[in-house]
Amino acid sequence: MLFMKRENPMKREKLIKLLFKLIKNSKQSDRDLAKILGVSQPTVTRLRKVLEKEAISQYTLIPDFSYLGFDIIALTFVSSKELVQPLIEKGKKWTKEQPNVLYASTGRGIEADALVVSVHKDYADFVRFFQNFKRDWGEYLEDFKTFFISVRGSLLMKHFSFNSLADAYLKEA
Repeated sequence: MLFMKRENPMKREKLIKLLFKLIKNSKQSDRDLAKILGVSQPTVTRLRKVLEKEAISQYTLIPDFSYLGFDIIALTFVSSKELVQPLIEKGKKWTKEQPNVLYASTGRGIEADALVVSVHKDYADFVRFFQNFKRDWGEYLEDFKTFFISVRGSLLMKHFSFNSLADAYLKEA
């Protein structure tokens, strides 16, 4: 975020506010955003370009996984024998080749140093995925534990969304 660090606080505030507005609704036109933010449409367009370069990974939506035919979200916590750079590179390549892996990262906690979040049509689909996972990664791993979420059967307390974060920030601003 080179631009935001060297930018004046007022400009930074506009960038942050625009980013949260885009989190709430990335389909809003620059014209509509300009009215909401009280700036010109060309200013919003310029700010959006800066954000797209420095702060927006991608524009996406969060689907209802059951509508797509998925029943399981699996969070697999992994503890590796040794986390070294060649292993990290192999992990990046492997996860890119797995279309059902939504997120994978190193981290620390609950006796794990990596997390893989994946979606599966059913338990049999997960078992096939996990067999491949163990085949490709078993020699590098100490342990792994999986937490299953049934998309159709679990008690959903809050949908995955960034809207409440954006609402809280925009209320403060």
